[in-house]
Amino acid sequence: MANLSHLIARAQSLCEQRGVRLTTQRERVYEIIVQSKRAISAYDLLDVLRETEPQAKPPTVYRALDFLLSQGFVHKVESTNSFIACCLPGHEQHCSQLLICDSCGAVEECHADTLSTALKQKAHQVGFAVSHHVVETHGTCHACQVATHKMQ
Repeated sequence: MANLSHLIARAQSLCEQRGVRLTTQRERVYEIIVQSKRAISAYDLLDVLRETEPQAKPPTVYRALDFLLSQGFVHKVESTNSFIACCLPGHEQHCSQLLICDSCGAVEECHADTLSTALKQKAHQVGFAVSHHVVETHGTCHACQVATHKMQ
């Protein structure tokens, strides 16, 4: 994952190009997501946001998330109802694959172009217009596998 300052600068630049505003609250929510070691839920985001903005309410977070999702700065992990920072913000037609550890909750974004191409081709064959896709794959990360083997 790129560093925080690089991702924030990239988001600010993309917002300027697109004529949309990266407000202070939107930026703060984005920072929290980028800094999170795992996918983070909206309510966990709210808890962290309230440390610096005690008046923050759920709609504050949901509006920021809607904006960040619409701009392609974050991905929603549907199976866990949580969010991660996109590692390639600003790339059009960005299709993402997520590797989700069922043991520790870690989420790694990866890109398998052949998988994306195959899905787009199949959709085209059946006359389906893809707006975006996120493929979620569940399993056990390397660190959890190593920890499990040490315990055995």
